[in-house]
Amino acid sequence: MTTWTVIDEQQAHTVSSTGGDTLVIDPALLGWERKPEGLCRDEVCIPVPADAPAGALDAALLSRLLGRPLAIDTDEHVAAFAAPAADRAAALRSGTAPDFELPDVHGVLHRLSDFRGKKVVLYAYASW
Repeated sequence: MTTWTVIDEQQAHTVSSTGGDTLVIDPALLGWERKPEGLCRDEVCIPVPADAPAGALDAALLSRLLGRPLAIDTDEHVAAFAAPAADRAAALRSGTAPDFELPDVHGVLHRLSDFRGKKVVLYAYASW
């Protein structure tokens, strides 16, 4: 049995997987429940192939079913599920930047949303 760290929605979970270098996890870890209709969370259900095993699923299969990109480091036994690809695509199509907060040269924090409706120049510099 191998211990993995699984990151989902900015939370880290420790998981014991019987798949060795292949991560096999219970969908409940990500908030999904296995029902006859498929994987369900609240009012949303996603069909699961008939040949998929009951219980824990291969993380790559779970990633495809949920439409969530997955990054896996098999050497360090770490996996991270990204936000659903459809959500990210919708955010990009909207043309609206996510809100963030950065300090100015005097250490005063400013949020992008503070400048909503105004023209703003963001200047970034990196020496590398």
